[in-house]
Amino acid sequence: MIKVEDVTFAYTPGKPIFEHFTWAAGHNEAWVILGPSGCGKSTLLSLLAGLLRPQRGLIRIDGQPLTRPRPQTGLIIQDYGLLPWATVRENVRLGLRIRNFYGADGVHAPRDYHPTLDVEPWLERLGLLPVAECYPGQISGGQRQRTAIARTLVLNPDLLLMDEPFASLDAPTRESLQRLVLDLWMERGLTLVIVTHVIEEAVLLGQKILLLGHPPNRTAQVVENPDFLCPEYRDSPAYRDLCRDLRARLEAL
Repeated sequence: MIKVEDVTFAYTPGKPIFEHFTWAAGHNEAWVILGPSGCGKSTLLSLLAGLLRPQRGLIRIDGQPLTRPRPQTGLIIQDYGLLPWATVRENVRLGLRIRNFYGADGVHAPRDYHPTLDVEPWLERLGLLPVAECYPGQISGGQRQRTAIARTLVLNPDLLLMDEPFASLDAPTRESLQRLVLDLWMERGLTLVIVTHVIEEAVLLGQKILLLGHPPNRTAQVVENPDFLCPEYRDSPAYRDLCRDLRARLEAL
């Protein structure tokens, strides 16, 4: 699904964030990118989204070189990106309106796209029908995050990128949305890539965890997490052991 091949990227010449960096993620895998602030987590997500382009190397998504944002990739940013003057329903429809305007051109929408504005199933699935006519400023942080998720999933992506999506939420809301994202990942067969700097969240959400250190990042350090879907995993010795292991690895980077 994702192949990052010998990529070098720098915002400032001579100070690369990634240098000859190679990494791959398979179809339907759940990945978490973990590391300290400033290590390049959000930069890598922007590269995968096609919002940034490497100075050297190549990124392939589903076998195709990535030269611009692709219509099958969904991106959810930290502040949700909701239009404050639009209702929840209209925010969820935003991507569909853009696709309807351009049509099934293979650039803004897949070539098999059929115009629609039907978002009711997702509003219902994510519990947003009671607030569908409210504005973002009138709803909770958790509801705003659900709105951002609905706006993305209504476009039927095969790759979902999330940049610290739960950072500003209280603990109960954060845990509820973490479970929701994993449920949707399994239901939709998505390839999932989530950025976080929280070790405990990485262990809960990542089937595989990509560790980034202080730039330049040259080697993809991958940690397997085969038990992450086990019932009561949060309270298990395996969960605590992996958290300790990741903390030690990050301190050693």
